Amino acid sequence: MPENTGTIAPLAWQRFVEEAVRRRKAEGLTQKEHSALAGVSHPTMAAFERGETTLTLAKALDILRVVGLVDEPSEQDSQARFVRDAFERWRELVSPLPQDSPARFPNGWYRFDYWLEGELKTLELSAFEIILQNALVRKTGWPPFWIPVREAVKPYEINGLIECWLPPESDDIKRGFGGPAFCDFWRAAPSGRMFLIRGYQEDGEETFPAGSILDTTLPLWRMGEVLLHAQSLAALLRKGPSSSVVVHFRAMFSGLAGRVLRSWANPLSDLLVQGHPARSDEAVLEATLPADAIEDRLAEYLTPLLASLYDRFGVAGLSLNRVEAEVHRLLNSSVGRQRALAQARPEPLGKQR
Repeated sequence: MPENTGTIAPLAWQRFVEEAVRRRKAEGLTQKEHSALAGVSHPTMAAFERGETTLTLAKALDILRVVGLVDEPSEQDSQARFVRDAFERWRELVSPLPQDSPARFPNGWYRFDYWLEGELKTLELSAFEIILQNALVRKTGWPPFWIPVREAVKPYEINGLIECWLPPESDDIKRGFGGPAFCDFWRAAPSGRMFLIRGYQEDGEETFPAGSILDTTLPLWRMGEVLLHAQSLAALLRKGPSSSVVVHFRAMFSGLAGRVLRSWANPLSDLLVQGHPARSDEAVLEATLPADAIEDRLAEYLTPLLASLYDRFGVAGLSLNRVEAEVHRLLNSSVGRQRALAQARPEPLGKQR
């Protein structure tokens, strides 16, 4: 081993692990909660705490950031803090609710976050509110980053951000629909950072037990909608028509253990694949994409993400052609067109509550 003649001491990895565990416990986080905040799978988190050194440096840094053990003033780190703060805020909002409340997503949840990199406008929050309204992409009846206008549930300003939480029905809030798929929480930053967490639509059905299936097509539609939203927001935030913008996208599906992959929501889809029970409880999917190309190349971008998710269920060999057929249905959704035509002009966003 060469002699260490520099001023930086060798990395004492086990000490970092022990300190990270100590800080996690001091903050009252479980292993699973720590992994969710870091955007890594629970098995990865467990391997880290066992002191294994087979993790990638990127994953280890994600874990260490959560407990303040990384001093890294980068855009990626800023997004990690944004996601961590948003997730903590959601936990704070749902903490008073009963354990079985649909808004707590008792059988699992999925979340999406993205950030835009490029020459972007610097906006006041009031101007960003208008851009968020115009960036909405309606391909389904419940689009991501939907902006309700009713006083009880419309978005509000908080600490320089726009935030929206759709709580479950109560004496004060009557919505006419319920279930974890309708209890969104999302946050948006004028710098082009977005976060959304939502429960599974499959868990609000009476035809099968909650937590028992993951539909084959819904992940494609949900990720596709968010990527289209990113393209729309990038077009509105870029400084000029020639400014290039890159989208850094991440999806995390949690609560997969005990589920099987099943074609349910769209029986006419070409994605009629069936899978075995999930081999892991989480899936973390990431992509970096040019914003301008997203709609034109959506199937190409979604295929590796879906293939990685399906792999958790023992499904291999997903073809681009099958994804293209379903993406065509998404882009030409009649539900989305009808909703867009019927949408009333949004009201101004509310203040912090």
